[in-house]
Amino acid sequence: MEEFLASVERRAFRMAQISTGYSEDALDIVQDTMFIWVRKYSEKPKEEWRPLFFRILQNKIRDWHRRNNIRKRWRIWLQPWSKSSEEEGVENPIEHLADPAANDIGDQMILGHSMDALEASLAALPLRQQQAFLLRAWEEMNIRETAAVMGCSEGSVKTHYSRAVHALRNLLEEHRP
Repeated sequence: MEEFLASVERRAFRMAQISTGYSEDALDIVQDTMFIWVRKYSEKPKEEWRPLFFRILQNKIRDWHRRNNIRKRWRIWLQPWSKSSEEEGVENPIEHLADPAANDIGDQMILGHSMDALEASLAALPLRQQQAFLLRAWEEMNIRETAAVMGCSEGSVKTHYSRAVHALRNLLEEHRP
């Protein structure tokens, strides 16, 4: 069980971070997901672990978006002067991690710029397209597994994934070699 959680932890964090835009919230979402998974589903057969884990994660991300939309509405009324963490200069700790695959400074700069563009483009996608893309492309889930995780039909997964790929191609056109 620990090995499974260690294998999905980093990717789950990146998915949550891209979806929320905040490292702290992403960590909370992943931690909550792990607690729920261990408490309710760790006794299930191992082949069911991965889809169950990512279903919980996607539900937690959707819950975060719902709560965040409500908070935004209240902040507008109560504190229109509040600043976001970016405006206050809070840094993203993931940006400071070194990439062991990059050999020189030039490669690191190009990779960093490309990753920033990819993350910004992913964050710009609607939530369902973002989920479909991350589950299909990053997690390499098949259509059936992705549909089960997202709680929708296989046709919806195909539609969301196709729209995400087309949108990402358009958004990342200037970053092509």
